[in-house]
Amino acid sequence: MSSSDFLVFSGRSNKPLAEDIVKYLGLELSGVEIYDFSDGEICVQITENVRERDVFIVQPLSYPGNRNIMELLIMIDALKRSSAASITTVIPYYGYSRQDRKTSPRVPISAKLLADLITVAGAKRVLTLDLHVGQIQGFFDIPVDNLYAKPVIIEHIRKMNIKDLVIVSPDAGGVERARAFARQLDTDLVIIDKRREKANVAQVMNIIGDVKGKRAMIVDDMIDTAGTMCEGVKALLNSGAKEVYACCSHPVLSGPAIERINQSEIKEVIVTDSILVSEDKKGCEKLTILSIAPLLGEAIKRIHAGTSVSSLFM
Repeated sequence: MSSSDFLVFSGRSNKPLAEDIVKYLGLELSGVEIYDFSDGEICVQITENVRERDVFIVQPLSYPGNRNIMELLIMIDALKRSSAASITTVIPYYGYSRQDRKTSPRVPISAKLLADLITVAGAKRVLTLDLHVGQIQGFFDIPVDNLYAKPVIIEHIRKMNIKDLVIVSPDAGGVERARAFARQLDTDLVIIDKRREKANVAQVMNIIGDVKGKRAMIVDDMIDTAGTMCEGVKALLNSGAKEVYACCSHPVLSGPAIERINQSEIKEVIVTDSILVSEDKKGCEKLTILSIAPLLGEAIKRIHAGTSVSSLFM
């Protein structure tokens, strides 16, 4: 595979992940200059010929989300106006995904708005990872490939060789995801019943299932402030669990997340590099970061070749 086949660009959101992806593909990142004006406006200049080429932009929409979203849209526009044959946005973390429906009167559906912005800007396909809810795919009028980090995380869990393992869903909404983990690991499923009084604040109410004498693995799509997870850890230990672990695809880790993890009795938190984890947060000894670069790289290769990506959804 040579660089004449397609081009991979990276925004500033997670350049190390983009570099690992092109390394897997045997390529180098394509040239782009991105800088900020003094008033905060973003300027993008593509520095190589993209005419009639398939291009891929790697840009997770993580913190600072609004800047990274605008940067992605400007990159799409620059490539479209440079006559790229097709533009695929590789968005390992889809920002605003939790605003996927109206939960009260007079509120936006921001996940749909973002989908419209990406489409109107000129993207022809979206490659993403573990959307908060699968129906977000329907917000787009272009093809969406929603991959799962599950195979990468499950491989790591198997290598841990945890005895008496039980999989835990942190809420009713995550049951389907947790059940898929439990099925592949051939173990039982437990559900945490909680009541959320307001955003980022959760009160655990009840444990549905048996964790006494077991080692529990909480499975979620993201860890934001870690409040829900740490409350779950307490509830599981109070219900007789020997040890508690957690895993997720997206390490948002905002606000007091790392402090809460360090102060909790959780043994290990397994995440992927879908979001760039800052150096100070990487210092958390309980945090294990797995690479999804081979998964995304293989998907990019198959999308460009026009071959099936179905086996990557397992």
